[in-house]
Amino acid sequence: MTSTPWEATARVLKRASFGATGTDIDAAHAQGITTWVAATVSSETFAAAAAEARHTAPDVPMPAPRDHSATREAKRAANAAQRKAAEQVIAWWVERIWTTTKPVVEKITFGWHEHWATSVKKVKAGRLMLAQNLTLREHGTGSFTTMATALTRDPALLHWLDAQKNTAKAPNENLARELMELFTLGQGHGYTETDVKEAARALTGWRIADDGTATFDAKRHDQGTKTVLGVTGNLGVEEVLAAILARLEHPIHLATRWWHRLASPTDPGADTLGRLLAAYGSGRDNGALLRAILTDPAFAAAPATNSLVVTPVEWTLGLVRALKVPLTDATRKRVREALTQLGQLPMVPPDVSGWPSGRAWLSTAAATVRLQAADHLVTAGDLSAVADAAATPTARSDAALHLLGLARVGTRTAAALAAAKTDPRALVTTLALSPEYLVN
Repeated sequence: MTSTPWEATARVLKRASFGATGTDIDAAHAQGITTWVAATVSSETFAAAAAEARHTAPDVPMPAPRDHSATREAKRAANAAQRKAAEQVIAWWVERIWTTTKPVVEKITFGWHEHWATSVKKVKAGRLMLAQNLTLREHGTGSFTTMATALTRDPALLHWLDAQKNTAKAPNENLARELMELFTLGQGHGYTETDVKEAARALTGWRIADDGTATFDAKRHDQGTKTVLGVTGNLGVEEVLAAILARLEHPIHLATRWWHRLASPTDPGADTLGRLLAAYGSGRDNGALLRAILTDPAFAAAPATNSLVVTPVEWTLGLVRALKVPLTDATRKRVREALTQLGQLPMVPPDVSGWPSGRAWLSTAAATVRLQAADHLVTAGDLSAVADAAATPTARSDAALHLLGLARVGTRTAAALAAAKTDPRALVTTLALSPEYLVN
């Protein structure tokens, strides 16, 4: 089945943000998708959004240094304060995604969060997770070299990967291994175990101060000669990154990982990959790579060849955005419960690889959670676009389709819509749980 131009535009908007209404798609389609992508995935847009996020971010404190002599009550109070700060930061980001007028910024930031996956469950300090989030925003469409330099010294990531324990006397390989295996080159691509060990030595000396900043302690750094990927010397962060990012495996890995995230579960073809690498270029331009993915001819291929299962964050927050669900204590609780039960709460990835993808999200248990969540969110949402349509099955089902950014559905979903007749709530709930809304 061939996609119409409107459906191709819809796919870009849904992949680049958190869902999209028919009104959003109509506007982008009229503008032209290339123009829309250039405007929304731009350094100017991201810089303005990053500044606004920094200005409105919650002021959460760093946890007090651990006091082993503290009373049990004092330790409980300290743990409660840590949990409260973490909850504040998670809630802040969820609500930004929920209400933002720049959903593309939030979606790309979420993609980078998954790329440099870090969990507050181990880091525990909400302030450090917030700082990392702001860093991802600031470099989301900038230079990957600058981003990688900042993240390799990021206190949350250092804590997550035990890098503060990496000293000349006791090297810890976690950061060096994940830097190559996940963040830059891809598992087993272009490096050896010796490169990991030598890079670990080069990354020694970093620790996290009580105020949450990353500091370099020369006394803990291995001052000896190391060789990483053929580069020899008394190497540090910059030298290790330069050696890694010079490898051809790096742009291939990064382009392919983002292609899987935005375009297709299958690898890009040789022609497509060539276009993506040319866009990324020697300047390692994140924004150019993202724009190239979203506008590549292969991206607009028929859905059957590049369908992606919608993740819990995309489904839940896309639905509340489409329905303009108000921020209330009840809806906040419902969204938080849905994200937690579905297994994708922002800032709590299961491991350094990030979240699973594809059919992992389509379990029977997940279907039950979505059914319960959809019932509450549709009830709380604005269904006026459907209710105001002519009170005929065709008019109201078409209005429901447009509200959730769908052009058409298969015979099974069409039969379910027919059974819902003219009931706005039943029509929208049916579509929110349909295969066409769960896979795009």
